[in-house]
Amino acid sequence: MKYYSAAVSRYPAVSLPSARTVRFPNDIVFQDHIRQGDLEQVGRFIRARKVKLDTVYLSGMAALHEAVLSGNLECVKLLIKYGADIHQKDENGWTALHISCSDGHIEVAKYLLSQGARVDIVNDNGEVPMDLIDPEDVKLRALFELRDG
Repeated sequence: MKYYSAAVSRYPAVSLPSARTVRFPNDIVFQDHIRQGDLEQVGRFIRARKVKLDTVYLSGMAALHEAVLSGNLECVKLLIKYGADIHQKDENGWTALHISCSDGHIEVAKYLLSQGARVDIVNDNGEVPMDLIDPEDVKLRALFELRDG
């Protein structure tokens, strides 16, 4: 005599569809980490060699351009530490210094200049970084005028 009965289901076995996952290319994820300022993940991607810092992404910009555009000085420093080229141009001929001047990121501009960023590089429209500074941004203008004078 059995004290237990084998569990028998009255319902037929149904296999559930596997869960779907979405995977993005490393370049897309890396750009997202840059835009969010996630320095830990940015560093991991670089150290694991999952990305190349000189790649120009679909946005038309390289990693350093993305970091400068977001105004994240610490991310800019990290990318330069790992070898990002401060003179690399985006699809419109803009360098990181062009972007920092255009967007008024004075601390980023100061850092780029301290790292040897050239002020005489011309973009596709014939503009040097100083040409892109807002006329009302006295501090950023003064930074360039001190260098010239």
